[in-house]
Amino acid sequence: MSNEDITLSAGDAEATVRPGNGGRIGGLRIGGVELLRQGERFGCFPMVPWCGRIRDGRFLDGGTVRQMPLNSPPHAIHGTVRDGAWRTARTSANEAVITCDLGDPWPHPGRVTHVVALTEDSLTLTMSVETYDSSFPAQIGWHPWFNRNLGGDDVRLDFTPAWQEERGDDHLPTGNRIAPKPGPWDDCFGMPDGVDVILTWPGQLELKVASRQEWVVVYDEQEAAVCVEPQTGPPNGLNTLPRLVTPLEPLEAGTTWSWRRL
Repeated sequence: MSNEDITLSAGDAEATVRPGNGGRIGGLRIGGVELLRQGERFGCFPMVPWCGRIRDGRFLDGGTVRQMPLNSPPHAIHGTVRDGAWRTARTSANEAVITCDLGDPWPHPGRVTHVVALTEDSLTLTMSVETYDSSFPAQIGWHPWFNRNLGGDDVRLDFTPAWQEERGDDHLPTGNRIAPKPGPWDDCFGMPDGVDVILTWPGQLELKVASRQEWVVVYDEQEAAVCVEPQTGPPNGLNTLPRLVTPLEPLEAGTTWSWRRL
């Protein structure tokens, strides 16, 4: 089972999966136009077993306080699996299945499976976290870096969240829900009917990010790219909204990006 790059194609769509670089989607090209910011840290990476920041890198695991490495001091950010190599389980012309075992510094054994499926007008990402041993809290999310422009006008974001998580000075939700504010954002929003965000590159392409999950982080403070991140809970969610992975109940989530030419 190698971890070499995988290229998927369907119609004029092409996606690159990089198991050896954190299981990320390294590129998504529609008619030869690259939608994702290029570079080792970019593309679209999976966030597991937590999303966004954990306050001070600490979370309560049953009755035990766990400490994660402070890779974004003073916090721990974006999980552990984006830093490691994944294995390829199987591939076809338009689908790849890759896996990654949870391990140090994460305190529990577990397995993450990421399914990447491409059609002519959509990319569907499905992830699951399983344990065969002890139960533990976890989150799943995706962190795509969409290019702000594709050679024309800048992208426009359109979404109607039910609320915005108030952001404290430490960049973490305070626990208060407020009316959505205008950007720029590095903020978490609640969409209880499911994530539904439209990115429009005027005159070029419209892309919809959808998920049955009800949380999305939008980050558009950088010049080169905007991020629309569906996830199973808010930042610091291992502490505030833990979802338990058990031997009988894996944690599963998915997101679909669908597009049309303008």
